[in-house]
Amino acid sequence: MDFDDRAELDASQVDDVGSSGMSRGGGLAIGGGAAGILVIVLALVFGVDPTELLSDGPPAQSGRSARSGDLAAECKTGADADQSEKCRVVGVVNSLQKYWKGQVDGYRQAKTTLFTGGVQTGCGAADSSVGPFYCSADRRVYLDLGFFDELHSQFGAEGGPFAQAYVIAHEYGHHVQNLLGDIAKGTGKGATSGSVRLELQADCYAGVWAKNAVSTGFYAKPFSDTDIRQALDAASAVGDDRIQEKARGRVSPENFTHGTSAQRMKWFKRGYSTGDPQRCDTFSGGI
Repeated sequence: MDFDDRAELDASQVDDVGSSGMSRGGGLAIGGGAAGILVIVLALVFGVDPTELLSDGPPAQSGRSARSGDLAAECKTGADADQSEKCRVVGVVNSLQKYWKGQVDGYRQAKTTLFTGGVQTGCGAADSSVGPFYCSADRRVYLDLGFFDELHSQFGAEGGPFAQAYVIAHEYGHHVQNLLGDIAKGTGKGATSGSVRLELQADCYAGVWAKNAVSTGFYAKPFSDTDIRQALDAASAVGDDRIQEKARGRVSPENFTHGTSAQRMKWFKRGYSTGDPQRCDTFSGGI
């Protein structure tokens, strides 16, 4: 994944709030019922609005950066994105938003908030165990960069820069779903549930962006086979079946919320091979 050194980055699209002072698990009430069943998956994979299930109390105000100026000083060009992880996030976010602005009428930008440990969001309090997520209440993507180390160390994912880009692209897929009014379809659990279909569509949207990313002007050349392999490997690592097998020693399709490893790879590849968001309809027919 090679950024165009001359590309101008817009660091205002990313906030870096650092540590909010929350202890790990602070502000979260893990209950029984559906939340109790889903918490194993929610704590290990990224999804949409997980804090709506896990937060105790009314929605809190979104975290706002006191250090966004630091990113603006540090992340100016594509050359910076090739050298710094946080600047790479800025570059990926810039590319995603430029692409989707050209695809969605009236597209409204969604900021990404980088945090460490815990953060207050429009969906409530969240900590790092939730993983990267999109909050529709404040239209923000929340990301603790430590997640990527866990993706490698705990789930055996290859990792790499494009694995990170895939995760961020998936979350912006949820933002697109929110703008299009489709996010409400992501309900229930089970192998053919709306939740699974919503997540697989976000994977497909990530693939669509990957196919078209070079046209946004932020990348020097199309992504390589190695880049795409990193994305597919990350998608496989966070499949419901693989996570359930690791966490519980068995697979329970009735509790699926994100789709199997094979499905997640399939839909990313569908988006990447076609480059067409219209081919990402996971709500009609089989998945």
